[in-house]
Amino acid sequence: MKEKIYTTKKLGIPMLLLTILMFAASIAGIIFSGVQFSLSEDNGTEVNPVFIVIFAASMFAIVLAVIMCSGLKLINPNEALVLNLFGRYKGTLKEAGFYFVNPFCTAFNPAASTRLRQSDDVSIKMTSASQQEASGKKISLKMMTLSNNRQKINDCLGNPIEISIAVIWKVVDTAKAVFSVDNYKEYLSLQCDAALREIVRVYPYDVAPNIDTTGDGVADDGSLRGSSEIVAGKIKDEIQKRVSEAGLEIVEARITYLAYAPEIAAAMLQRQQASAVVDARKLIVDGAVGMVQMALEALSENKIVDLDDERKAAMVSNLLVVLCGNHDAQPIVNSGSLY
Repeated sequence: MKEKIYTTKKLGIPMLLLTILMFAASIAGIIFSGVQFSLSEDNGTEVNPVFIVIFAASMFAIVLAVIMCSGLKLINPNEALVLNLFGRYKGTLKEAGFYFVNPFCTAFNPAASTRLRQSDDVSIKMTSASQQEASGKKISLKMMTLSNNRQKINDCLGNPIEISIAVIWKVVDTAKAVFSVDNYKEYLSLQCDAALREIVRVYPYDVAPNIDTTGDGVADDGSLRGSSEIVAGKIKDEIQKRVSEAGLEIVEARITYLAYAPEIAAAMLQRQQASAVVDARKLIVDGAVGMVQMALEALSENKIVDLDDERKAAMVSNLLVVLCGNHDAQPIVNSGSLY
């Protein structure tokens, strides 16, 4: 289905004035005919056929004016209206203005009563008929935001994580949006979920060895936590590929929440803490060895004391204990000899 822009002049104002005039003339004709009917009945004379014709024409004009009112369409900026005529697609009103179209054209939008919230999934149908009538069947062409609920997905290592995304989207082809899918808003929501699962399962939560996230056969350091921009770009492209047939354009996709699932969050926190402790200890030991080496070299160069290998080993051991210990050293004063 290809979108067609409804080509018609904006005759809304002239036709509105004509409709008002028809209503006024019809009411005046009905009142005038009624008065003449009443006078003829009081006088006992036959009703003039002219008054009957005036009355019938007035009633017909009222019916015609009511039908014409349904052809008046107001289009606001960044709105569109898809028009059908007896089951055939006639075109789309896209340019803002006040139009008069064929009164028998009907607006078509199966997603008119579906709302996409900023912080929830697709909401249920509106219960108020007046609210639904106010929104009408117009299609918004503005950029809108879809923020689905958090999903629990396994990453490429099988770790369950919770993730959610915010997708900025808009309608670019109204014909495809209303005719190619049953409900383009629900369709978008489902495709966002599917695309998110498709991309997340390729990446680990954090950097892991021997993992290829680019598909080139070479291990890399890509991860959901460290490569959020790249992951968001791939999610956007994947969603766009899925919703192009629905006439939708994905402007941007961003990860709004990312965390380990509660059942493994504590274990993963302990793992991170252990890794941090190991890294810290390694740094402390490297520094302590360097300090011991500098101390021995200084003692030897300045000839403060001559130490054999056994005493050097004892001194190294004592210095490492002091420098690597978690508590302050407790000095022991030796009042005897070195031996």
